[in-house]
Amino acid sequence: MLSQEIPFADAAIYRLDEHQALVQSVDFFTPVVDDPYRFGQIAAANALSDLFAVGARPLTALNLVGFPLCKLSPDILVEILKGGAERVHAAGAVIAGGHSIEDDEPKYGLSVTGIVDPARMLTTCGCRPGDRLVLTKPLGTGFLATALKGEVLSEADISGAVDGMCTLNKQAAEVMLDVGVSACTDITGFGLVGHAVEMAQASQVVLRIDVTKLPVYPHAEDMAAIGLIPEGAYRNRDFYFPKVDGRKNCDQWHLDLLADPQTSGGLLIAVAANKTERLLRQMRATGVPACQIGEVVAESHGRLQLEIG
Repeated sequence: MLSQEIPFADAAIYRLDEHQALVQSVDFFTPVVDDPYRFGQIAAANALSDLFAVGARPLTALNLVGFPLCKLSPDILVEILKGGAERVHAAGAVIAGGHSIEDDEPKYGLSVTGIVDPARMLTTCGCRPGDRLVLTKPLGTGFLATALKGEVLSEADISGAVDGMCTLNKQAAEVMLDVGVSACTDITGFGLVGHAVEMAQASQVVLRIDVTKLPVYPHAEDMAAIGLIPEGAYRNRDFYFPKVDGRKNCDQWHLDLLADPQTSGGLLIAVAANKTERLLRQMRATGVPACQIGEVVAESHGRLQLEIG
């Protein structure tokens, strides 16, 4: 069998043989919190998320670093790298090296490599009418990170969201593989709206989301109400909202929430109706705050449909 690329996945997938495929992804960004150790954890968890979304097992990670040594203490960089290494180790992988440059602003992330059995791999194109939609983490990290940067909130105020961003999607991925689901994607910079639309398009279905069921981190709604909306949310709205039906029935808060770009967000999973309760039960038993937010309702050219209640 010739090696081949596998489309419609969150990470780059390259089939090696009948039973193995190589999985690779890369992500890095500027600090979203002040604590360097926690920043390292968040950046690493975010980079690893694409592998968990396809059901892969991470093997190795390479550090990617930009750091202003002339402005900040090297001790800060040490803490960032420690935080990243801790999350990589918790994911069952190892740091195998990396690369650094001097930069005006700190940046950190990982290039990650893993492996998956193509027969068990999850992509974004498996949704079927009747499937239920399950989200494994609350939303709102974009609003909260913006508030933190603007010194409207402290890191202590958003501790729940920081804990959530540091949490690996490893446990959620293990449960969904055990239960058996139809499709999966992780929610990051395109917001829930972007990743849901892309899943709908890949699967050629309509995804219906009940906006009143969306889980939200504390303080996120208050921050959106006073206008602390990240720039990426406006880009997400401009690009994805033309593919969303039912917007006129939603209030501004829920539309902002859908577009809010997430950092190290949860997994959006499509699962057969008769497996949904088992999936939710096992998720919650392992500490994953999963909830059902909608369903797959019809075959189509790929749309998102919003409803209230």
